Amino acid sequence: MSQTRARAAGGGVPARYWHRLEDGRIQCDLCPRSCRLREGQAGLCFVRRREDDRMVLATYGRSSGFCVDPIEKKPLYHFLPGTPVLSFGTAGCNLACKFCQNWDMSKAREMDVLADQAPPEAIAQAAATLGCASVAYTYNDPVIFLEYAVDVAQACRERGIRSVAVTAGWICDPARAELFRHMDAANVDLKAFGERFYRKVCGASLAPVLETLEYLARETSVWLELTTLLIPGENDDPRELEAMAAWVAERLGPDVPWHFTAFHPDWKMRDRPPTPLRTLLRARRIAQEAGMRFVYTGNVHHEETGSTFCPGCGARLIGRDWYRITAWGLDETGRCRACGTSLPGRFQGPPGRWGRRRLPVRLAALS
Repeated sequence: MSQTRARAAGGGVPARYWHRLEDGRIQCDLCPRSCRLREGQAGLCFVRRREDDRMVLATYGRSSGFCVDPIEKKPLYHFLPGTPVLSFGTAGCNLACKFCQNWDMSKAREMDVLADQAPPEAIAQAAATLGCASVAYTYNDPVIFLEYAVDVAQACRERGIRSVAVTAGWICDPARAELFRHMDAANVDLKAFGERFYRKVCGASLAPVLETLEYLARETSVWLELTTLLIPGENDDPRELEAMAAWVAERLGPDVPWHFTAFHPDWKMRDRPPTPLRTLLRARRIAQEAGMRFVYTGNVHHEETGSTFCPGCGARLIGRDWYRITAWGLDETGRCRACGTSLPGRFQGPPGRWGRRRLPVRLAALS
């Protein structure tokens, strides 16, 4: 069983993936930012810092909050449909996306929002008590709290509870291999298909994200889905979408579910309009023309493009109205009842019935 890690004198727990430099600094090797730190300094993520001449994770065992959500909200459409997932995050982020929808957590310095004491075993116990099929590491990116996420995942696995990473995928090897070895599913944000967007809008780079996606698709058993948030005038050019779709179809395969979601003005991009439905539908059509079989729209109410259809006979296999399951055409083995075509995904008999509910949770109240 995973054990809560001992904290260093400054309040953090020892972190992995760093090395010493000849000039006296230490370099973080977790993500491609490669922050180089002197004593007392923190990386751009705010939460990995140098204390007592070593790297520590300041947010281990503390959360910015918990909520039971429908798994479809992550979004994951082919992973245990209709079931509740216990969602939590910490603080900070290793990207600097100007459009961040969770900026109050991801851009917070760790002490600003960390209210819940949340050791790994307590999270696993809470998920079991609440009847959750999985735990999602979300709101900010689990990459930056890797040691904590891994320990939570180990505690959950001992109870038969799955783990879901909601991530930008901006991570280096071998940290990539360790994180995803403990995950059962992942939704990765493929934010655009150009280095300009990643550099100017996200303060990151595209190539490591593509490496993560290929690693997940080719070298792991992690169930993978993609999300692309389309921002008018930034990453919605049809030519870029065509290039992106061709790469996804060739490198990841046609069965990876892909969610095109609508942008709403937030954080530092309040000057952009919300994404119109027609833009999402155009992106969906482009992806389908490239060969992708399961392409969805999100952050809009459009039941047709939120539902799953059989690639064999066209029957509606999973109907969705927002996060509520409205139709179910799969048998006990995950095959189409009409024609027998197998639907790619992770299914366990009939769907859950959690629906659209959102249930905020305090761990202390469950103990």
